[in-house]
Amino acid sequence: MIESERAALTELWQQRWPACPPLGHLLRGPYRDVWVRFHSLPESKRYAEDEAEYATVLGRYNAVLDELFAGGEVYVITPAFTASPDVPSHQSGADHWQTLVVQEDFDPEFRSYAHLFVVRRAWQHGCLDGLLREVADDQVAGVLVTDLQLLRLHHPYDGGADVFLPTTEERDRLRERHAGWLSRYPGGL
Repeated sequence: MIESERAALTELWQQRWPACPPLGHLLRGPYRDVWVRFHSLPESKRYAEDEAEYATVLGRYNAVLDELFAGGEVYVITPAFTASPDVPSHQSGADHWQTLVVQEDFDPEFRSYAHLFVVRRAWQHGCLDGLLREVADDQVAGVLVTDLQLLRLHHPYDGGADVFLPTTEERDRLRERHAGWLSRYPGGL
């Protein structure tokens, strides 16, 4: 990724989601009005224990991802969290986009960093199954999948996915289509 592409992506993020850096776990606070959370397994079970449950997890992830991105291209953003500002190597062929300080401290020894890597790809059902399975097993965290305009965000986590949409109405329609995947807890968590 050349510097002008990095800058353009950063500027677009700041236009679309100005209240928050591109870290999925922080988005829910300022963007609650366009947020919905879906659980990956029935009865809010967190982790799959067999292949049938993994099929359910991947089926739910892909059903929502298909609705958001079918026929288009996506950015897949994956962070590498470190205690150093030095950009680590990344295995997925993704390009370094930016580095964020995620824990500020006056003493540099206690700072932590999120190095964000991005790859652009055509969306196809199942194309991220390997990564999504790692997310479901809590081996990878902080993934964001978004359209190229950064209008729709899918943040999978171990146990489900947070989805952010351009409008409350679009969020409500998606929530209604997958009402059986919602949390029973107040507040949607």
